[in-house]
Amino acid sequence: MTRIVLMSGSLRRGSVNTTAVATLGRLLAQRDARVHTPLLDPRVLPYYDQDLDVADGPAAVAEARRLLASADALVISTPSYNGGAPGVLKNALDWLSRPWGDSALTGLPTAVLSASPGPRGAADAQPGLRVNLERSGAVLIDHRPLALGDAEALPRTGQGFTDPATVALLDEVAAAVWAARRAVADADVVRPAAGDGALRPATVV
Repeated sequence: MTRIVLMSGSLRRGSVNTTAVATLGRLLAQRDARVHTPLLDPRVLPYYDQDLDVADGPAAVAEARRLLASADALVISTPSYNGGAPGVLKNALDWLSRPWGDSALTGLPTAVLSASPGPRGAADAQPGLRVNLERSGAVLIDHRPLALGDAEALPRTGQGFTDPATVALLDEVAAAVWAARRAVADADVVRPAAGDGALRPATVV
């Protein structure tokens, strides 16, 4: 089974970023019936506190780390809050990137996109998020940058966006994610399991 974890940086009901990752999950599932696309909700993680980061850490953190350690890829869609990714998303990465040298993100092919009710599509949140991911050991998937502007006006259902042009753009990202996890599998790259301590990052272009 292929496991591709989805994460939205927005917590509100009706979030366009949550809709974006839901659409990607649908598109990825169309490629193979054995694809599993769990949603990692960053709100379940407490504020990062090094005093709590002992042994496996809080239960929600340990579960999130195990989920990513067993994942084939990660997709994140973020809004822009004051020109950057929201704190809840940064907090999630702070937990997932630790312990140092044993990050659940190490070598994990990761795609980044953004969406917003505004015209710029939260594009300004992406550069900082990409830096955070790279420093956490993730391997950024190469795809055409995608920032969905005026996304609140796009037609959608509970399963995601339905506008053909928008779906086509998201399908480009889905194709890049699929190719990246295939490249890692073909290269027989072994990602460290949580607690392994080994650093074996893959290279995905």
